[in-house]
Amino acid sequence: MGRRHQMNKWTDGRCRANGINLHYLRTGGDKPAVLMLHGLMGSGACWTPLARTLADDYDVVMPDARGHGQSGAPPSGYGYEDQARDVIGLIAGLGLSAPILVGHSMGGMTAAVVASTAARTIRGLALLDPTFLDPPRQQEVFESEVMAQHRQLLARDANEVLVELRSRHPDRARELVGLLADARLQTSIHAFQVLTPPNPDYRQLLRTIEVPILMLVGDAGVVSRDTATGLQRIHPQLQVEPIPNAGHGIHYDQPERVAAVLRSFLDSAARSSNDG
Repeated sequence: MGRRHQMNKWTDGRCRANGINLHYLRTGGDKPAVLMLHGLMGSGACWTPLARTLADDYDVVMPDARGHGQSGAPPSGYGYEDQARDVIGLIAGLGLSAPILVGHSMGGMTAAVVASTAARTIRGLALLDPTFLDPPRQQEVFESEVMAQHRQLLARDANEVLVELRSRHPDRARELVGLLADARLQTSIHAFQVLTPPNPDYRQLLRTIEVPILMLVGDAGVVSRDTATGLQRIHPQLQVEPIPNAGHGIHYDQPERVAAVLRSFLDSAARSSNDG
């Protein structure tokens, strides 16, 4: 199924799911499974620093979404429902038993769709500033220059991209910035189709999810603290954790704080499953 990832002694594998080959990293072991879904222009490897803090107690699986990293990049099929089917296929293909889903940004919305459509296959959901956008904001992002900017980035020198990211994020660890630069350069232009409106209605999704949810929000991200708090009226098992001094890349900006909050949630979700 996969080879060992030398730096961390993790599995580096591929799984056929929903008609494409999905690449993943996996920490392994007979432990509760945690499936971590990255955002647009990310990759499974971008979870590496966080996965290291969890690997002693959890089997952490970090796939590359379609159009990202080393996964297949078909010319179409990038809606959230498509990506959710990829994840459901990966869970089945790897034989993961009731994993806890962790999703950032695009991966957060994908995780919510999975939780809504395949509720019995997961035991908890952690959302790091998911793309819970209302329709006007969806249209604004779709009409922005983000795809054109990425097209220009793909034509640039890799070292130049790395230097620019290090300059833009001087407080982030050098290893992480290197992983983020690699992920950007591996992102297919097709992947930006995910920005095409409409997104799934996140309020309706939350009404159909029955597992506990943790939502992490930063100071300047997609989901405001007020919005997140309001969602607790829809989902009574929604726990909101504000992460100060963090933007949209919450786990990049505050890795230690996010690791502590996430571990507490994972431990609780794993205990609840065992007790049940």
